[in-house]
Amino acid sequence: MIVKPFKGIRPPKELVEQVASRPYDVLNSEEARAEAEGNEKSLYHIIKPEIDFPVGTDEHDERVYAKAAENFQKFQDNGWLVQDAEDKYYVYAQTMNGRTQYGLVVCAAVEDYMTGKIKKHELTRRDKEEDRMKHVRVNNANIEPVFFAFPHQDELDAIVSKVVAGEPEYDFVAPDGFGHHFWVIDDAATIARITEIFAEFPAMYIADGHHRSAAAALVGDEKRKQNPNHVGDEEYNYFLAVCFPDNQLNIIDYNRVVKDLNGLSDEEFLKALEANFDVKEMGEEIYKPNALHNFSLYLSGKWYSLTAKEGTYNDNDPIGVLDVTISSNLILDEILGIKDLRSDKRIDFVGGIRGLGELKKRVDSGEMKVALALYPVSMKQLIDIADTVNIMPPKTTWFEPKLRSGLVIHKLV
Repeated sequence: MIVKPFKGIRPPKELVEQVASRPYDVLNSEEARAEAEGNEKSLYHIIKPEIDFPVGTDEHDERVYAKAAENFQKFQDNGWLVQDAEDKYYVYAQTMNGRTQYGLVVCAAVEDYMTGKIKKHELTRRDKEEDRMKHVRVNNANIEPVFFAFPHQDELDAIVSKVVAGEPEYDFVAPDGFGHHFWVIDDAATIARITEIFAEFPAMYIADGHHRSAAAALVGDEKRKQNPNHVGDEEYNYFLAVCFPDNQLNIIDYNRVVKDLNGLSDEEFLKALEANFDVKEMGEEIYKPNALHNFSLYLSGKWYSLTAKEGTYNDNDPIGVLDVTISSNLILDEILGIKDLRSDKRIDFVGGIRGLGELKKRVDSGEMKVALALYPVSMKQLIDIADTVNIMPPKTTWFEPKLRSGLVIHKLV
C-alpha cells in the first residue's frame, strides 16, 4: 500500500473545539444549522454550507458548493485553519465508553483505490458520489477523511504507543461525550518507517466512507487525466484517510424496524417465523442477541429470541453467514414481503449506538409494528467479504465513534 505524509491544514489548538464537527452525512441541514448557531468557525459552514442560505435551500444548488469554497478560503484567511509547513503524519485517537482506538492519519493513493487494493464492502450510489466529487473539486481539497482498517502490525503499534506517550496537540471531549485526541508526527525517521511498513501491506479496507473514498479517488483520477504534465507525485494523487488496526475496531449492530406485518396477525407472524427459527418469548425486559444467528424481536410489548435453525445459513459463505442475509431473506422478504431494503418505505434502520430502547420506543409509539435487532458483524466477516470481492447487504455495519471532521484537511495542490 502506498501512503505518504502531507502538509495538513488544521485549526490552532485553542480553536479546535469550535472548528471540529460531526461528518457531513450523519446529520441533516436543520441539525447542522442548530449545531453551528452562533459559531462562525464551525466546519459545518464548509461541509454543510446550505446553513448559510435560507431554510429550504437545496444543498445541491451550485451556489451552495461555491459557498463551501468561499468559506474554506475565509477560514484560511482568518487563521482558523493553518497549513503545516512540512509533510507530517498524525495520530488520531477516539475514546468511547472508556475504550480508546488509535489511528494513523495518512494520505492514501488514488492508484491503490482504482486498482482495488483499497477494498470495499458496500455499493455506492452515483448521485452521492457526484455530490462529494463536486465538494472535492470546488475546494480542491479533501475536507473530511475516510475511515480505513488495516491488518494490525506490532511495529506500527509500538510507533503509535511512543508517539501518544507525548503531549497531544488536541485533546477534548465533543458534545456527544466522545473523546478526541490528536498528535503530530514530525520525526523524519519515524515518518519514513511508517511509509515503509504500509508498503508491506497487500490491502487496506474501507470501514466507513465509501462515497467519500470513491469521490476523492475519482477526482484525483480526473486531475491526472486533465494534466498534460502529470508525473505522479502531485497531491491530487492522494486522499485523506485515518487508518486503524483491525483489532482495535468494533462494529456496532445495525437494526431494523418495520411498519406492518404484511397483513398477518401477531400470531400468524410468530407462527411463520417458526419454520426457520426457534422462537422463544422473553417477556417485557429488553432482550439483546447473544451470539451469531440469534436475533431479538420486539412485537406488541414483548421481546422474543429467534435462533436460526441449522440449514438456514451457510457459515462457509462470506455472505450466507451474515445475520443480515438470514433476516433479509427469511423474515423481511419471505414473510414481510420487503424485497429491496434500499427503496422500500415500510422499513427503517436504527444504528445500535441508540440502543435497543430506541427500537422499543419506535414500536410502542405506533410508528412501527415490529423491531428486529441483529448480532453485530465482526471485522473478520467484513474483511472476508472485501477479500472475496463481495458486497454486504445494505445497512449492515455501523462504526462508532465517527471521525470528527476538521482536525486536519488535505489540499490537492
